[in-house]
Amino acid sequence: MGKSEMDSTNKQDIIVIGAGIIGISIALKLQSEGRQVLVLDRKGVAAETSAGNAGAFAFADVIPLATPGIMRKAPKWLIDPLGPLSLRPAYALKIIPWMLRFWRASWQDKYQAALAAQASLMAVSKAALERQIEAVEGEAMIRREGQLQLYEGEAEFSASLAGWQTRQEHGVRYELLLNTDAIAKIQPGIHPRFTHAAFTPDWKNVCDPAQWTQHLADAFEKLGGKIAIAEIHAIDLKDDVVSLRSDAADYEASQIVLATGAWSKTLAKSIGDSFPLDTERGYNTTLPSGAFDLKTHITFSNHGFVVTKIGEGVRVGGAVELGGLDLKPNFQRAEVLLDKAKTFLPGLKIDGGKQWMGFRPSMPDSLPVISYSSRSKRVVYAFGHGHLGLTQSAGTAELVAALVSNGTPDIDLTPFSATRF
Repeated sequence: MGKSEMDSTNKQDIIVIGAGIIGISIALKLQSEGRQVLVLDRKGVAAETSAGNAGAFAFADVIPLATPGIMRKAPKWLIDPLGPLSLRPAYALKIIPWMLRFWRASWQDKYQAALAAQASLMAVSKAALERQIEAVEGEAMIRREGQLQLYEGEAEFSASLAGWQTRQEHGVRYELLLNTDAIAKIQPGIHPRFTHAAFTPDWKNVCDPAQWTQHLADAFEKLGGKIAIAEIHAIDLKDDVVSLRSDAADYEASQIVLATGAWSKTLAKSIGDSFPLDTERGYNTTLPSGAFDLKTHITFSNHGFVVTKIGEGVRVGGAVELGGLDLKPNFQRAEVLLDKAKTFLPGLKIDGGKQWMGFRPSMPDSLPVISYSSRSKRVVYAFGHGHLGLTQSAGTAELVAALVSNGTPDIDLTPFSATRF
């Protein structure tokens, strides 16, 4: 896909900025409703965070990250530079405002509201995904193999039960496994230190998140949609159009959707909207075919990482590093996760892996922004999904389509408002 050769302003019906899983899903949905859509991205389809995630549709993860009492645990995590949650010293001052909002979001009143909002978005997204799979004939790319969440010992398992009860109240099916034999029936080869588990049978994965996003993009282009390379530097509001400025060309559209993930903050600010959007940097290693006979998605929640199938290989990744967009990656974090995975799965072959780091766009209350701009209904925002971009992509697309057409979304979008902070 080459850079558009346009020497004058390009007038469009609607422009989606961002060709990750959120932007492409939105473009495809808008196209299905008769809109002429142009997608602009600085690098191309799934060229950033959407390429390297765990490939999970994590509809069971209804509980926000900011849970009551989490700040009592945070200092212990943050001082370990290679632990499941770390803060880069060079970024400490910059992240303070975000951390203060995260702390407030963990209070019981805010937490309960965020939990209800997250559960409603998950329900919409779960149903929307099935519609999306059917629309793009994508069933062959979906793995319906469940998820195994593992615990070391009775105490750790008991501490998890309140969370599983909360999930059950929001429609999540699960089975508790109380010994290593029960665990081995689902996934052989796990170290016996993991004595308890919970299995969520309805959990789904995609075979490869980059290939899935490209499959959606191909369906979009096959039906006449256009995708072009352009790095947008600013958004300008005019009387009856929205203007976009880039090095290659200027664009105008009757409406735009901003879906550039962790990079959305600067563009939103160019029209006067300010967001406490930051990044949770995640690391992984993708191992080649034959690394391990993985039967299901495995979550080591108390160690902050997962092991999942990607194509014919295995991806080991996760953890959270608060470090913004500009600091260099610390790939020692990926190596630590791989070493842990080798310990927990003794048969895992860890040679020949490819390391990766990506930027999860994170709001302090764990909820994305799905909303009109405060400045104009011609601008719709869709970013800040944190760990759940792939999971919530199809649902976000349907909700955004309702906003674009000035219709009524299937759920109350007040908790996802651009002005909630």
